[in-house]
Amino acid sequence: MTADRYHFSSGPRLLAVGALLALGACATTGPREKIEQSVVVPASWQHGAGGVLDPAALTKWWERFNDPVLNELITGALRSSPDVRTALSKIAEYRARRGVVRAGLFPGLTANVTGGGTHTKDRTTNLTTKSEDYSAALDASWQVDLFGQQQQTLKAASADLAQTEEYYYGAQVSLAAEVASAYVILRSAEAQLAVVQHSLGTRDETVQLTQWREQAGTGNALDTQQAISTLEQARASIPPLQLTIAQTTNQLALLSGRSPGALDALLAAPRDIPAVPADLAIGIPAETLRQRPDVRAAERGLEAALARTSAARRQRLPTLTLTGSLGVEALKAGQLFSPAATFASLLGSLVAPIFDAGRIGANITIQREQEKQALNAYETTVLTALTDVENALIAIQRNAERLDILTQATAAAREAAMLAWLQYQAGQVDLLVSLEAQRTLLDLQQQAVTTAADRITAYIQLYKALGGGWSHL
Repeated sequence: MTADRYHFSSGPRLLAVGALLALGACATTGPREKIEQSVVVPASWQHGAGGVLDPAALTKWWERFNDPVLNELITGALRSSPDVRTALSKIAEYRARRGVVRAGLFPGLTANVTGGGTHTKDRTTNLTTKSEDYSAALDASWQVDLFGQQQQTLKAASADLAQTEEYYYGAQVSLAAEVASAYVILRSAEAQLAVVQHSLGTRDETVQLTQWREQAGTGNALDTQQAISTLEQARASIPPLQLTIAQTTNQLALLSGRSPGALDALLAAPRDIPAVPADLAIGIPAETLRQRPDVRAAERGLEAALARTSAARRQRLPTLTLTGSLGVEALKAGQLFSPAATFASLLGSLVAPIFDAGRIGANITIQREQEKQALNAYETTVLTALTDVENALIAIQRNAERLDILTQATAAAREAAMLAWLQYQAGQVDLLVSLEAQRTLLDLQQQAVTTAADRITAYIQLYKALGGGWSHL
């Protein structure tokens, strides 16, 4: 079927019914139950500009982050991931399954050769007689597809194969996004670790100053212990960050189909969180639905279900089976190629079900319900696709706004921490004022790093939601 998958009106809200009706037309012939369930698709996104979606720009969307390590990770994962290889193997399996169904449309031909001999001894005359009998034949059998049941079964098998191919593309999309998200987590943890380690230097200076003052008699033990407590609290956040770095590195190796430690050299040097990519025209919702493999896979699933329902209905119709045989007979094995006799036969049988205790009707009901389930799955997939894009667009906007606020707050906190430290050295404020300023600065710096990572992750989720990251077989 080459018809467009979507047929939309030009109003403010678009109705994706045409694809379903087209699939029904492809999967059935004659009287059939029409599917009129609809999925409402908006004409534009609520939280983003449209433009014309360029699928080619989505094929390797990770290159837009200008990070060579990320490029190498995703390229290697797509090449070596066991999940992707499994999805590719599934395509070969379902291609063979379709071949089995297609073979049923053609006659089957078998060859057989038989031979035998008898020895008879007459006890009265003491004479022995023997006889030989040889034959060779080609036997053919063909179940004629009178009413198209086998064609519908083949159509379902073809849809299954197409769906499996879409699953393969979907596996590529998911893997690329998963690798990129894990990479951002890794770089975020490294950035937070750098912030904490820098903060330890300032806090260590505070501890030394309080100890000197205590020894000189101008300070007290309370200030010293409070400074040490603040230092150790900051130091206690290092092991969890180191744990995240190690586990995420192992996760990236796993996603790439490699053993733990295989990527340590590639990821050893810390790098910044990937930069915000250049703007990408995200198109309109209808274009996204055409681009996403999971939506197309759901369509193919619905197409297969429609074909199987049609095939089930045809079980009530008669079936015609033709059998034939062409052979030779000979008295000796050496005479098979110059036989004394040839034979041929042709037989046709027409069989129609009369009573089956409701088996065919029950099977039709099963297929109809599976058809409904496939339609429901299609609707859910479309709605999920639309929601994924909207959520990603919202996340990009809100994280950008929060990052701007945190940037300003961090700048102010850095200034406040410096002033509090100078005033404490001059004896103008208590130690607690300086310690609180340091804690506030560290917290804001970590929040800024996390928010920057969340913003990049939102871009990754947008590219995934748009159906980017896969290429044709």
